[in-house]
Amino acid sequence: MEANLDLHRDLAEQAAADGAGLCIFPELSLTGYLLKDLVPEVSMTLQDPRLAPLFDLSRRIDLAFGMVLQSEDFRHYNAAVYLSGGEVAHVHRKVYLPTYGMFDEQRYFAAGDRVRAFVSDGFATGMLVCEDLWHLSTPYLLFVQGVSLMVCISAGPGRGVLADPESERGLGSAESWGDLCRTVAQFSGSYVAYCNRTGYEDGVYFWGGSAVYAPDGSTVVAAEGAEVTAGEPLPQGNQVVFADIDAREVERQRQMTPLLRDEKVDFTLRELERVWDERTSGPY
Repeated sequence: MEANLDLHRDLAEQAAADGAGLCIFPELSLTGYLLKDLVPEVSMTLQDPRLAPLFDLSRRIDLAFGMVLQSEDFRHYNAAVYLSGGEVAHVHRKVYLPTYGMFDEQRYFAAGDRVRAFVSDGFATGMLVCEDLWHLSTPYLLFVQGVSLMVCISAGPGRGVLADPESERGLGSAESWGDLCRTVAQFSGSYVAYCNRTGYEDGVYFWGGSAVYAPDGSTVVAAEGAEVTAGEPLPQGNQVVFADIDAREVERQRQMTPLLRDEKVDFTLRELERVWDERTSGPY
């Protein structure tokens, strides 16, 4: 964790020196992802003195990062934390904990139970953690709260590698995440900033591919790995990429395609209540 904290400071200071206002790190960036029974050992509260350098640095540049967050009753959460001006601006506790295939999060983490928007530098902002984005409910909840920026931090492993150099397809997980982020950006009319980790951990490859997508679904900027083609070497190592985001682009997209204006939240609530009643009123 000490080395990871040093890395956070170094990369954030580099970003601040280059004029960035916000620096985003991946899911569980302070600890690594494949923790299992180490979760209680690396869990921290936000009052932990080891976080003091990040709080100090957030007076120069906003920081979004991932950590194992310990609650007052000693539950442990896979959390995304946003620091600004030396204070905690927002905490999102991962709602959907994947427990299938190589993923085993429900055995070690408590699940979050809320999705909230907050204001950062004049932007209505929301944060999600990896699997959250794959469930329609969480980006939808941010959408109806009118966010202009969705930040999704991720520890997405590389899967679906094709060795055929003649194929037009590349890394399957990279393609899937790109399609998902573009779709969420377009239906919500907001920016989507996706930050994924890189490198290897316990033999698992994390492909990077961090990117920012505009409210119309187009790509603003993409790091190495966002588009990997078959036969090319897989990207390695950390990379800092920069994107300019502009609230006027959100306004322009929502005027052209007023999906948020026309969204019928009351209709959705009624139908969800009906579905829930039907599911819970059966004989078994």
